[in-house]
Amino acid sequence: MSEQTDLRETVRARYAAAATAVTRGGGGCCGPQTVEVDETFGATLYPAAQREELPAEAVAASLGCGNPIAVADLREGERVLDLGSGGGIDVLLSARRVGPTGKAYGLDMTDEMLALALSNADKAGASNVEFLKGNIEAIPLPGNTIDVVISNCVINLSVDKPAVFAETFRVLRPGGRLGISDVVADDHLTPAERAERGSYVSCIAGALTFTEYREGLRAAGFADVEITPTFQAADGMHSAIVRATKPANVDAQVVTQAEASCCGVGSCCTPTEKAVAPGVTVAEAKSGAGCGCQ
Repeated sequence: MSEQTDLRETVRARYAAAATAVTRGGGGCCGPQTVEVDETFGATLYPAAQREELPAEAVAASLGCGNPIAVADLREGERVLDLGSGGGIDVLLSARRVGPTGKAYGLDMTDEMLALALSNADKAGASNVEFLKGNIEAIPLPGNTIDVVISNCVINLSVDKPAVFAETFRVLRPGGRLGISDVVADDHLTPAERAERGSYVSCIAGALTFTEYREGLRAAGFADVEITPTFQAADGMHSAIVRATKPANVDAQVVTQAEASCCGVGSCCTPTEKAVAPGVTVAEAKSGAGCGCQ
């Protein structure tokens, strides 16, 4: 548990520094003194027309490995959740596509990134967005409320990916969609070999293999899992588009349980409440999610 805590704090500190660099006009967050990224990461992966829609600070804070908006097939009126929303680039782009009858949520654990995202939303005049503080392993939203979950090169940074997959499945409505960009490793690469190719905070060491990713999503209940590599991020490591769906005919009992959970806790604020993730107390789940109902 200590190693997981240390890794999470390392990730938080690095991305907090990236947000601070942008806020202070430090020339963006892709320099060597902030986060370890190169030309395969960042705002250049978005078409110029999309970048021009947004405040410069939202574009400068982009650290992703793809463009999930290009694959999420967002529709008017939908509710979208961005896991690890950073400076808000994908949330703001999503908000424009779902329109005034839809809503885009951004979830991030870093105070500095949340402050930057709120500032960017204000500059963009976006009224159908909401940014939440919390961990992607314990999403502070009720079950079966989200139409589409997106994420841009963030799940590889999680210290508990099965929990991320389970929570994503929980918040999606039956028939909901997952459309994300992430770094994925070739199946033959061991964890040690992945670590040789890049650090955890540079989105390399923590990446799952193609098989691990498919099996993890299927174990959480997802169907129609597709992983399509887009370009090579390192030797044997690929930026990839990951798509999956929550079956429309999910068992009624599972739906009922998901609807009664929030903040990573089932039957929240009732005598029978319990943490959704195994091995976690109710207090730990609520604290990790930044939940207001302590």
